[in-house]
Amino acid sequence: MKKYCLPLLLAFVLPLSAQHARNEKQSLIESERKSAASMMNVQVNPNTLNYDITYHKLEFTVDPAVYFITGKVTTTFTALSTMSTVTFDLTNELTVSSVKTTSNTNLAFTQNNNDELVITLPVTLTAGSSYSVVISYSGEPSTGENAFTTSTHNGTPILWTLSEPFGARDWWPCKQDLNDKIDSLDVYITAPAAYTPATNGLQVSVVDNGATKTTHFHHGYPVTAYLVAIAVTNYTVYTQTAGTPPNTFPVVNYVYPESLAANTANMAVTPPIMTFFENTFGPYPFATEKYGHAQFGWGGGMEHVTVSFMGNFSRGLIAHELGHQWFGNKVTCGTWKDIWLNEGFATYMASMVIEQFDGEAAFTADKGDMISYITSQPGGAVYLTDTEALNVNRIFSSRLSYDKGAMVLNMLRFKMGDTTFFQALQNYLNDPELSHNYAVTANLKTHLEAVYGASLTEFFNDWVYNQGYPSYNIVAHNIAAGQVQFTINQTQSHPSVTFFEMPVPVRVFGAGGQQLDLILDNTSNGQIIVENVPFTVTSVSFDPTNELISDNNSISLSADDFDITAVRLYPNPVASQLTLDLPAAVNIHEVAIYDMVGKKVRSLNTAQLSWDVAPLASGAYILRVETEKGVATLKFLKG
Repeated sequence: MKKYCLPLLLAFVLPLSAQHARNEKQSLIESERKSAASMMNVQVNPNTLNYDITYHKLEFTVDPAVYFITGKVTTTFTALSTMSTVTFDLTNELTVSSVKTTSNTNLAFTQNNNDELVITLPVTLTAGSSYSVVISYSGEPSTGENAFTTSTHNGTPILWTLSEPFGARDWWPCKQDLNDKIDSLDVYITAPAAYTPATNGLQVSVVDNGATKTTHFHHGYPVTAYLVAIAVTNYTVYTQTAGTPPNTFPVVNYVYPESLAANTANMAVTPPIMTFFENTFGPYPFATEKYGHAQFGWGGGMEHVTVSFMGNFSRGLIAHELGHQWFGNKVTCGTWKDIWLNEGFATYMASMVIEQFDGEAAFTADKGDMISYITSQPGGAVYLTDTEALNVNRIFSSRLSYDKGAMVLNMLRFKMGDTTFFQALQNYLNDPELSHNYAVTANLKTHLEAVYGASLTEFFNDWVYNQGYPSYNIVAHNIAAGQVQFTINQTQSHPSVTFFEMPVPVRVFGAGGQQLDLILDNTSNGQIIVENVPFTVTSVSFDPTNELISDNNSISLSADDFDITAVRLYPNPVASQLTLDLPAAVNIHEVAIYDMVGKKVRSLNTAQLSWDVAPLASGAYILRVETEKGVATLKFLKG
């Protein structure tokens, strides 16, 4: 009876497809990560915690041909405690010329070396009191975080901003920490009359000033500072309609005129994706205003609220940035340690678009690419440490924040079932404490558990807070008519997790073409599970639809008279002499050592059961033993 070790075969083909997917993913996240310094000296500013911003009036004067901004920002805020000064985040590269009250009274202010604007209030405010200040400033914005950019397309100047994670203060006075949302804002952009601006919210009016024009936009939903953005160039405006009648809304696309014709067909996917997301996660969160895209000069995209900035119009990028309008914009990660609540969801939603529009085989392949990339390194957690949350490259790690975050969501969906999983997500999005506000990982866990009806603490500890992934060794055995015994063992790639508890999917096949999918509830190492199968199993496969983050797995079918669980390899780990212990009267046909990508490293002498492996480099290997009674694959570590 033959045995099958599917992962060993797949190891030869997965790396190539995974690399292709990685190239696309890296392009997608280029804008969100930007080319900011690897380590940022940015922490929560305690001097901005004593007030709540309720309104911004942002008045910007810009010219895409000139790297410069002139701004006037009117901010209304409410004191949370007694305060005689108010502090905003603003880099020293910008010069504040005046701070006034709304009645035009000058206020004293200083700009300090901590990139703060500190304004002395004319009265001491008590908790609950509101006040407004008007800040006028100008200058060349800081270039350190690429938050404000001028460039060209087809010879035409273009200006855009991109503030995530720490760049808003580089071009306007704000409160950029993840602890406050602006209740509403009005944006007035004055630019040369030849250009069209794009920003958040609905366009209200355009005033012709002669050589310039001023365009007014209003956004009436709470928004965090990093999601406020402007772009200005000679855009052509192409408008679509999305939503389900009568609850429709415009999709306003700001596109380079030279690329409109080439991208019109690509943009046609936006309304159907919008419908799919609305049906799955609930109504578009900003439906009384608009959704839209603004083309800009990065290779990927950025999910500015109501108007995603797009380097291209691929379906995957459109889906990812649109997904952020629910996860990231409606409910925003409450700290950068929780960035997976933004990026893991948007990545998984783009993968679900593949499932919805291309089918299960394509969805399985996409998940396989993510799994291959996640497991290309043994460690790494979804949730960030305090130090990691200051590292831009770590915040926007495509392997961990994007792909591992997405596959953790896939495993939750697999564990909980579709109905429970998606109901919990809708509850999370609609929670009055979280909706149009901030959330942390514990908030998501609470909503998942409430619908699931059981604790997910171990799951979150294993897959979110700690590191690594399991490698499964599963042996199936026909033990009686209609019954199959599975013995499940696992090893872990990182010592932070001693055992990954997770339902394990396997597929069994019969000689007559029968096929059955089983889910083995794996709760302990060495666990034996007996399943009812209405046919004699002739072959088995592991996780055929790529539901789990795992690697270096082996699954085999034991012959009736050959108990593969009796095969032992020792010592393991091994330094020099490796010994194989087989049941009596079993003849070896072939024995070889493979590395973890499926390449044969060494053929061994079948006349002996002990071999010198000292010349092998340190690392993990698979010993494949073929006998007349079946095939065994055993993992060992060379020290």
